[in-house]
Parts: sequence; structure tokens; C-alpha cells
Amino acid sequence: MKKVFKAIGKILLVILSLIILSLLGVFIYHRINLSKEASLFSNPPIGELVEVDGHKMNVYTYGEGEDTLVFLAGAFTTSPILDFKDFTDQIKDDYKIVIIEKYGYGFSDITDDDRTTDIMVDQDRKALTAAGIEGPYILCPHSFSGLEAIYWAQNYPEEVKAIVGLDMAVADSYKIDDYSEENVTKAVKGLKIYDVARNIGIVRLFANSSSYPDYLSDTETSYIKTIASRGYMNKTIQSEVSHINDDVTLVDKNPVPDVPTLLLISDGSGTTGERWIDSELDYASNLSNVKTVQLNCGHAVYHEKPEEVKNEMESFIDSLED
Repeated sequence: MKKVFKAIGKILLVILSLIILSLLGVFIYHRINLSKEASLFSNPPIGELVEVDGHKMNVYTYGEGEDTLVFLAGAFTTSPILDFKDFTDQIKDDYKIVIIEKYGYGFSDITDDDRTTDIMVDQDRKALTAAGIEGPYILCPHSFSGLEAIYWAQNYPEEVKAIVGLDMAVADSYKIDDYSEENVTKAVKGLKIYDVARNIGIVRLFANSSSYPDYLSDTETSYIKTIASRGYMNKTIQSEVSHINDDVTLVDKNPVPDVPTLLLISDGSGTTGERWIDSELDYASNLSNVKTVQLNCGHAVYHEKPEEVKNEMESFIDSLED
């Protein structure tokens, strides 16, 4: 029996050694590639780096038109520019398009600052100024960044011509048990595990092209893989998630900003379901100039119903000039 246990022990030791050697190999491979890819983040292939609060933030601007549309991505969007670009390409002939990659996302820096809504909006505004982009803006937030748009309109109403919510969050969207302090803390701990896996290089192994949308070119797909390998669920994103209840409190301090608003609402899938929909509709009831459009599609409405979203946006923006 002792011989059996001794043999099992040797087998386990060999297996453990192989795992350690494999992880070491993955780590070395990952570090070599990070070094090769560093130039992409100092000189992004798409967008312009501007200095904001001592770090570099990526801002992408293109298109023609009198109105400036500022697109704000939801949480966990690896590359906001490439996430929005398939849709914004369809409207670039009529509007000036701006896509901001907040710190922790895309080709922007990963930072240590607190990621509360007031700080993020302040940095968004500084980035636009540094890039020479003047307001007023039509803010186009998706999901979590809806809180940024609301705070922006509450505190700088002269800069916000309108809001086009792409199934955007409002404060009430997060007033449920799923977002209790206890559950948020658990979520952040989970993100830290992904962070460790990314630092080792495991994320790079699984960031294969089969998981990316068909509309991306091979080059664009390689950019997203590179971004994910360098920054997936990084400390900046963790900080953003950890402050979600602080953000709700911050936005709730002031009345709902009564700016012209178009809310393009999903069927609730990919969110908290009916609660998400009801929160947007309740928010709309506080506005004097608002249109709500309920779409029979998932959370990323601009991907799933691009033609309907485009038509509704154009009609709404045209109505602002009447």
C-alpha cells in the first residue's frame, strides 16, 4: 500500500510540475508579446491620445455634420471604438462622431484613480477639450454610462443638447439586490481572479477570433485581442464597478435633467429584465421632451437593430431643429 501511495505521490508531483512549467511558459510568452505590442498603446492605430490628469486617453473623431454625437460605452466593453464603429459608420456622413475610451478601456491608459461618475465625466470633458471638440453635444450612452450622461446633463446643462440612450442605465436600474454592497464586493473579487489570469497570460490563450463579431476585420480583431490580453478586467474597471452604488447616490442628489431625450429600450435580455425596462420608462415620465422606443432585441440595441436605431436617432435629432 505504501508503494501505491508513493507512486501516486510521484504522479501528482509530475502533474504539478508540468502545470507550473506550462504556466511559466504562458507567462513568458505573454510578456514577450506585451513588449511587442507596447507601441500600439503609445501610438494607437485608431483614435488620438490626449493627456487628461497626467495620463493618456484615447478619443476617436470622424464624420461630418453640424451635430456632435458623443458615444459612451457600457461597462466591460473591451474596445469602445470598435464596438461602436460598425454602427457609427452608418451615420458618419450626417454627424460628427466622437467615441471616448475611458481609462481602463481600449487604447487608453490603465490608472489607479477612483472611477466614480463625477471623475469620469470630468475626464470625458477634459478629453473633448484636449481634442479640440466643442459642444454642445448629443450624448449617446450605452448601459452603465447612462449615469455619466445624466450627471453630465445635471451639472453642465449648457454642454448637453440632448441624450440618446442606447438602452442606457438610470439610477433606479441598480436599486436592486443584485447590486447590494455585498454583491458588488463579491463581483469585484471575481474580477480580480480574471485580472490574475490576464497577468499570467491565460486570457491571451482564450482571446481567439471565434468570439468576435463578423463585422470586424482581421486587423480589428487582432486589436481587440491585444487590448484584452493587456487590460481585461483591470484595476481601473474594478474600481468603476466598486463605486456603482456611490454613483447611484451621486446622480440621485439632483433632479432628473430635463433635456430632450430619446430612449431606445431593449427587451430586457442581457440586463435585469423587466426591472431595467421599467426603470427607463419611469425615468422618461419625469421628462417634458422625451420619446421612448421599445425594441424587440437584446441589450446592445445598436448592434441588433441598427437600422431602427439609426432611423429613430435621425428623426429625433431632426426634431430638435424644429
